[in-house]
Amino acid sequence: MAAKAEKMTAGATTERKRYFGLSMPILIGMCLVVLAAAYTGALSADLPGTFALMFVLGIIFNEVGNRIPIWNEYIGGGIVLAYLGTAALVYYNLIPQQYVESIGTVTGDMDFLTFFIAMLITGSILGLNRQLLVKSIVRYLPAILGGVAGAALLGILGGLIVGVSPADAVISYVLPVMGGGNGAGAIPLSQMYEKVTGNPSTDYYTFAIAILTIANIFAIIIGGILNRIGNSKKGLTGNKSNLMRNAAEIEEKEEKVKLTMKDYGGAMALGLSFYALGRLFGEYLLPTIGGVAIHSFAYMIIFVALTNALGLIPNDIRQASQGMQTFFTKTMVIVIMVGVGVDTDLGELFSAITFGNVLMALLVVIGATLGSAIVGWLVGFYPIDSAVTAGLCMANRGGSGDIAVLGAADRMGLISYAQLSSRLGGGIVLIIGSLIFGLFL
Repeated sequence: MAAKAEKMTAGATTERKRYFGLSMPILIGMCLVVLAAAYTGALSADLPGTFALMFVLGIIFNEVGNRIPIWNEYIGGGIVLAYLGTAALVYYNLIPQQYVESIGTVTGDMDFLTFFIAMLITGSILGLNRQLLVKSIVRYLPAILGGVAGAALLGILGGLIVGVSPADAVISYVLPVMGGGNGAGAIPLSQMYEKVTGNPSTDYYTFAIAILTIANIFAIIIGGILNRIGNSKKGLTGNKSNLMRNAAEIEEKEEKVKLTMKDYGGAMALGLSFYALGRLFGEYLLPTIGGVAIHSFAYMIIFVALTNALGLIPNDIRQASQGMQTFFTKTMVIVIMVGVGVDTDLGELFSAITFGNVLMALLVVIGATLGSAIVGWLVGFYPIDSAVTAGLCMANRGGSGDIAVLGAADRMGLISYAQLSSRLGGGIVLIIGSLIFGLFL
């Protein structure tokens, strides 16, 4: 017995010394090799070289961030440090420029972020019980609207405190923050502004993107705080992959099957096919409905949900899709966060930091959090999960913001709901914005 206990203790000690699955000597050696190659210019700026550097930066920041007291519990841990730490390295020119550009190409022109989100959407939706899926999506729109209402209410209150009129508080602060990100929110809102006022769209966009960037940081931090609250108050959250409070009564246990590599290959091919189907409708067949642009991801979510609800996907492929989702959320997310960090301009953030702007952005994000939590609870959701997805994932920078918020909140399994907020919810905000611009500008 003593020998067995000693063996178990030794095994536990070995496990504690693993970092990202690697022993400390291997991790240090790997990081030194890649960094030496990068800072001597020997590392190629192609896909393998760029991925190597992104992995190393992500692993270092992730391991450090997960061990910083308070930061690891309330700010979001290693995921958030990978994002902000990389942004700081770029801002202070501590990453050679060729790799800054190649990382930007991987996450921008090559759009690895879209590939990442497509895999997560497929796995998260196919992993839901069919009844649970239908019931939760039907109730999700009220939670989104609750977040928008809460953001407007506290945004107007903040405006009264700092001397901003209610109309300007909504136009300049609430709409950009809740609009679904940069490309889906701030840019089309600035175009609406130009059309209504005749002034250059940059007059609106420059301020809007600055406020959105501040709000995005607050959304990430609050996501980490909500995760901490959920860990201590279990009744406020579910299993981090569904929203419904009575999920256990609805959900039926499925028999686990032994998966093969072909199952995982089929799951990936299926996810990419769903993405292609979403693009076909979003870019060609039905890009708008009633004059409102429908994002390709919104179509993708609809089609994946529909096939799941109709039971068209075999159980082994559904489980393989969940496995693919788990792999991406546990490993590839740090690569994504490094890419998002490179794309974040800290100078833009610093220039917008005034007491009034920070207070307004914070109140809008808090309003979105409280509004979606309260309405989410009323329609049968866990308040924390509703606040993270229907609230915080409306008040961030879209797709990259969703990943950062869900990473900080440890709820990557809710990506499909987050995307509904960013895409469909953002579309709703654009409709509201067009009406408000017409009335007050």
